[in-house]
Amino acid sequence: MSRKGSELLKGDREVLLDLDYVAEEHSADGYGSLQNGSFIPARCFAAADVDEVADDDPMYSRCNTRSNQPVAQLGNYFRDGRTKIDFVLVWEIRSRRKKRGKAKSQGNAGEGGAAPAEENNRSERRKAQLAQWRQKFVHNLESAGLLMEKEETANEKKTIHFLKLSAPWDVLLYYAEELCLRAPLQAQPNLDLNTSARVLKRLCIPNVMMESVPNRPLDYYTCAFRKSKMNRFLGCNDQQSYFTNAQRHRVVYEILARTVYGKRKRAEVGVDRLVNEGVYTAAFPLHEGPFQLPKYEICPDELNQRQILYHYWARWWKWYKYQPLDHIREYFGEKIALYFAWLGFYTAWLLPAAVVGTLVFVSGVMSMGSNAPAKDICISEASYLMCPLCNTCKAWNMSDTCTMAKLGYLFDHPGTVLFSVFMSFWAVTFLEYWKRKMATLSHHWDCMDFHEEEERPRPEFAATAPTMQPNPVTGVKEPYFPEKTRLSRMFTGSMIIIMMLCVVMIFLVTVVMCRGIISMMLFHTGSPVLRTEAGTIANISSSIVNLGLILLMGRVYTALAEQLTKWEMHRTQTQYDNAFIFKVFIFQFVNFYSSPFYVAFFKGRFVGYPSNYGTLFGMRNEDCGPGGCLIELAEQLFIIMVGKQVINNIQEFIIPKVKAWHQKRTLAKVLGDNASREPRRWEEDYKLVECEGLFEEYLEMVLQFGFITIFVAAFPLAPLFALLNNWVEIRLDAHKFACEYRRPVAERAQNIGVWFNILEALSHLSVIANAFLIAFTSDFLPRLLYQYKFDNDLNGYVNFTLAYAPRNYTENPMCRYKAFRDNNGDYSLFYWELVGVRLGFIIAFEHVVFFVLRAIDWIVPDVPESLELKIKRERYLAKQALAENQEALLVSRGRGVAHAATPGTSSPAKPMAVALACRKSELVLVSKHRYALWTPAGSSAVCCSEEGDAHMQRLQNAAPIRHKSQ
Repeated sequence: MSRKGSELLKGDREVLLDLDYVAEEHSADGYGSLQNGSFIPARCFAAADVDEVADDDPMYSRCNTRSNQPVAQLGNYFRDGRTKIDFVLVWEIRSRRKKRGKAKSQGNAGEGGAAPAEENNRSERRKAQLAQWRQKFVHNLESAGLLMEKEETANEKKTIHFLKLSAPWDVLLYYAEELCLRAPLQAQPNLDLNTSARVLKRLCIPNVMMESVPNRPLDYYTCAFRKSKMNRFLGCNDQQSYFTNAQRHRVVYEILARTVYGKRKRAEVGVDRLVNEGVYTAAFPLHEGPFQLPKYEICPDELNQRQILYHYWARWWKWYKYQPLDHIREYFGEKIALYFAWLGFYTAWLLPAAVVGTLVFVSGVMSMGSNAPAKDICISEASYLMCPLCNTCKAWNMSDTCTMAKLGYLFDHPGTVLFSVFMSFWAVTFLEYWKRKMATLSHHWDCMDFHEEEERPRPEFAATAPTMQPNPVTGVKEPYFPEKTRLSRMFTGSMIIIMMLCVVMIFLVTVVMCRGIISMMLFHTGSPVLRTEAGTIANISSSIVNLGLILLMGRVYTALAEQLTKWEMHRTQTQYDNAFIFKVFIFQFVNFYSSPFYVAFFKGRFVGYPSNYGTLFGMRNEDCGPGGCLIELAEQLFIIMVGKQVINNIQEFIIPKVKAWHQKRTLAKVLGDNASREPRRWEEDYKLVECEGLFEEYLEMVLQFGFITIFVAAFPLAPLFALLNNWVEIRLDAHKFACEYRRPVAERAQNIGVWFNILEALSHLSVIANAFLIAFTSDFLPRLLYQYKFDNDLNGYVNFTLAYAPRNYTENPMCRYKAFRDNNGDYSLFYWELVGVRLGFIIAFEHVVFFVLRAIDWIVPDVPESLELKIKRERYLAKQALAENQEALLVSRGRGVAHAATPGTSSPAKPMAVALACRKSELVLVSKHRYALWTPAGSSAVCCSEEGDAHMQRLQNAAPIRHKSQ
């Protein structure tokens, strides 16, 4: 007692012990272990928070994980070798000896050490608060029924505590029903998830993408778990393997997420906030074992799940193989499995788009020499004297841009128009078939009705909601946040979003002005090469600057959107995720696409004409280069799209490895001399990087989808670059999840969520954007109209598109500029005819495409017919499994007999079978020739014919008949 009082006076506030527990001692090997199913007392965890313990003090208990005690079974088990480890909580504590040395040196400093002493006291009070939260949290976990075991790894400077948690059978049963987990009813053949495999099999073509993966999870008809119906489910007698490891993790995480550690009114609930507060440094389920294959030869069926995923999925030379989606789902859960299923499906559909796009580009290369306008420009020499590009520039000859005119044809020829139409159909057809695939997977993985029936309020929402109100669906009281207040917060957040979008537009204007300045500087150098390529160099350099600003602003806004979404108080996790995704995507859409939209639809539209040029901040408005705006748009798309992909892939490859290296180095310092020993599973997983979720992965792919659909008319090679990137992306993500990330908690999901709605919006936007791109940015329609009215071979087309400077322009008289104007600067008749053709093309294009898209939507059902039959079969089995009594099941099997028997017909044997099945039930006379079977649990009506009454009469002695009115 005196020692503890003196230590508290010294500032060791984190020693929060039960004083009545002094007389109780713990042995080194007994502390923290599970003995005969008993729990660790909560007070032991308070003692464990002490940084350095006096060996002669009975109040302190230690656990030396590096002792020579025999271990029954290593891996994901407690020391008893039988209890599975479902979750691990980790916290680190610095050595007290070091802190005492600091305090002593500060005390010797005299009055000058008063400020550091006060700061040290605040730090000690903070640590005491964290220890108190940890103690209460562990106590509440113990009350919830979790089993616990503690391990420590220590050196002179730091102690790392590992608290292993396990859910016993009774807890698993309770929460399995609470969380509406699915229970197996009947096995069925595994589903073939790959359409291409079925097609190749029918065509008798060898499939190099197919690979047999061992230990594929079985497929079952399932229904919602009910503890009272355990004997109806397959495998119910095997307590060790009935629940998968992913299901066990989900149950334990649910307990951790709803457990209180402080005051509920202050939202002091859940392990996630404890990690944020620094009480715990990590909380994670364990991997199944090492991912490396053993050095000795082993049967594939003996590999653990992680090794199977690494060997058959995450390695680079498996890039052309099908993904083992069932294995991914069993190990990581449905949410992550759906992401990889969507990414693989999207990548497979990119293959035809990339082939067609490449063919379109190659056709442009082959026909580039037959481009009459480019030939005319190259042989014009000094025939076309062009007006100066800036106020201080000189006139120039159009023949100087011969190379750019030829290259411009690669991105602006009739093939690109056809390709844009193809990609519009491709985008919507891809989404329609993904809906079918998504429905099949959600049923196959038992998530079809997840959102409608099972999702509860978020733990953070439940902790911070001010009131309780009955749920309008269930009638049960639950946390409630006023909708009016939420709407006002969402409106305030929208204003902040608009302000950030204005910042993006300011950066865009800055980039535009930067491009103009660079162009003028290059033009004034006097170099013929730099002067000719000034626009191209300026466009490329400004695009690189723009890419840097895009990536920087994206990071800033993502953090801001996260705080705004938390402030808005959304009830469910799905609503929270959707709101966050919507905010970030709106910003990133403007952030990434504003510059391409400007080049595609606004650049060169407000230039004016000589003597009446349009200006912005004193600078002349930009005009399209000699090759047209489409080649500049293609340059921007290449830099922004491909540059972003390269940077992201480098980050995904390097950053996890750097973080893991730093984590391993930190833990190696703590292990010290013990580092050479075989590390435990929890130590190995603690060295890994925390999983950051799927948001960044989805956002990257959705933005890519926008690039290859919205602006595909200008860049037909975009699908090819996307395909190459996705082949790398799948293996990078697979390697991260299997080898470098801590195992995430398995989450259920019915679909890819709001991302699908965003993809649909982008596919429809792409139709409109491509229509305007072809009509107003491309030279396709002007050439077509010129061919129709004047010359089919486009002879004289270049001269026709160039207007003469007005007479009042005296600086460079008779210079030319690109426009359909007369000598006074007014638009010519051909211009207005062209406007009419352009508007007509837009209307016809979008009407035809949208009509075909609606037809595809109508023809292709969202749910395959075979899946509908499976759903009906599963519902039928679920009704039988969850029936109130076995007799009702037997009667339901004979229901066809009872209904088929009509008055005047004779079927003596089958009514007898029904009656015999119900011998132990009570028969109730409902009306003439109608009876009902009554049991303590319920009833089931059975119809019998008049001739069947004789058979029912034989049972009167065993089961007396009473009238319904009784």
